[in-house]
Amino acid sequence: MQEFVNGRERWATRIGLILAMAGNAVGLGNFLRFPVQAAENGGGAFMIPYIIAFLIIGIPLMWIEWAIGRYGGYHGHGTTPAIFHLLWRNKFSKVIGVFGLWIPLVVIIYYLYIESWTLGYALKFLIGLVPTPTGEGSPEEYMKPFKEFLESYVGSGDEFITPSLYAYIMFLITALINIAILIRGISKGIETFARFAMPTLFFLAVILVVRVFTLETENGSAIEGLGFLWNPDFSKLLDPAVWIAASGQIFFTLSLGFGAIITYASYIKKNQDITLSGLTASTLNETAEVILGGSLAIPAAVAFFGVANAVAIAQSGAFNLGFISLPAIFVNMPAGTFLGFLWFFLLFFAGLTSSIALMQPLIAFFEDEFGMSRKASVLSTVGIVFFSAHLVIFLNRSLDEMDFWAGTIGVVFFGLLEMVIFMWIFGGERAWEEINRGGIIKVPRVYYYVMRYITPLFLIVLLFTWAKEYVPSILAETHWTVWVTRFFLVGLFLFLTLMVFLADKKKKEAGVE
Repeated sequence: MQEFVNGRERWATRIGLILAMAGNAVGLGNFLRFPVQAAENGGGAFMIPYIIAFLIIGIPLMWIEWAIGRYGGYHGHGTTPAIFHLLWRNKFSKVIGVFGLWIPLVVIIYYLYIESWTLGYALKFLIGLVPTPTGEGSPEEYMKPFKEFLESYVGSGDEFITPSLYAYIMFLITALINIAILIRGISKGIETFARFAMPTLFFLAVILVVRVFTLETENGSAIEGLGFLWNPDFSKLLDPAVWIAASGQIFFTLSLGFGAIITYASYIKKNQDITLSGLTASTLNETAEVILGGSLAIPAAVAFFGVANAVAIAQSGAFNLGFISLPAIFVNMPAGTFLGFLWFFLLFFAGLTSSIALMQPLIAFFEDEFGMSRKASVLSTVGIVFFSAHLVIFLNRSLDEMDFWAGTIGVVFFGLLEMVIFMWIFGGERAWEEINRGGIIKVPRVYYYVMRYITPLFLIVLLFTWAKEYVPSILAETHWTVWVTRFFLVGLFLFLTLMVFLADKKKKEAGVE
């Protein structure tokens, strides 16, 4: 049953809220990015900085985003331009808040297209239209048909890319599926889907993990693969890059700094628990990532290709692992095409639970600030995403450029701004009271000092290190396709800023605060 408070919809059930929040966090990165990061950064030793980052970055920022969102929702707002202005009565706060619209919008522009690959691959595997490796030669030769298969699917080129017609049709279908879920609203759409999708996702993952664990070849076994992935190389702990990688993974895996958690939390009732609910949703995500995500791709690669080759595969990147090496492994197994279907259908569900969350901030902005209907807000948002995505589909380098500025640097920068505004400008004690209000559990007092001092300092160091390490090489890229993408990103931010001030002007003319 849909419930509305102050004209805004609310989550129907607590379990639905938790599953939707977990679905927002559980995405392609859990099953593709995490195992690669762990394998490249010391295996089991990677988990030490990972857990520390989870405790001093992930949990504090998660509670802050839930609290900011609930506070804004009670005052009739679900997006950061308006909510930040509630926390800090300064016009500049609205400009800062634009990042909470810009980041999820930029990310969903390329994320939706990648999500459509998983649907396209799932259907290809279901009907058996996939390459058949010879089973002979080096891993590179064995996987070559699947590398060519991916290139023929998404296209290739130094400047312009020409994807297959099938890939474009899958993109259209994926966009329509997102519309079908979002247009039904928060409780009937997003929550209902999450209650079905999350158990299904975990069920599919368990089936694949069981099958991978029974995989044994002359090159090794999946158990050896777990040993490779989790055997700690403690010397890596002295490498600052490992700590940076672990901290970055926490942002990706919990969807922190994207603005989506804040928007989802704005549909929570004023005194509804966020302490235990937030912790539960985060735990579900970590289970999906560490236990399930860490038990699929790398162990399978080790069992099939051996440890040395698995290392090379992991270093080649998450896309190669998920769309080239694993498909090559599956088709050589009994019922392999069906297993491949399960793998890509799992990825599709993981992507879908995240994509609807990434689109919700702009949808909420149109609804709350312009008074648009749900249908008009959804169609406007998906329309912007759909047409913008053609830049990624047809122009080389656009995807990487968007991912760096929005999905890498942007989320950490915005996460830092959230903490400063909430814990320092709004006020540490007021923020602490807001976090704990209505909580089933009380957050340990030590986290007050973590949120106010330790986490912001950690994020400043992380930003400075990233900027020093990566920004110069990124800015050194001067290809015209990169500049087109950069102008697009700046233009998109200016457009959203204009929309924020137009909405503000409209409300003032109507006498509404």
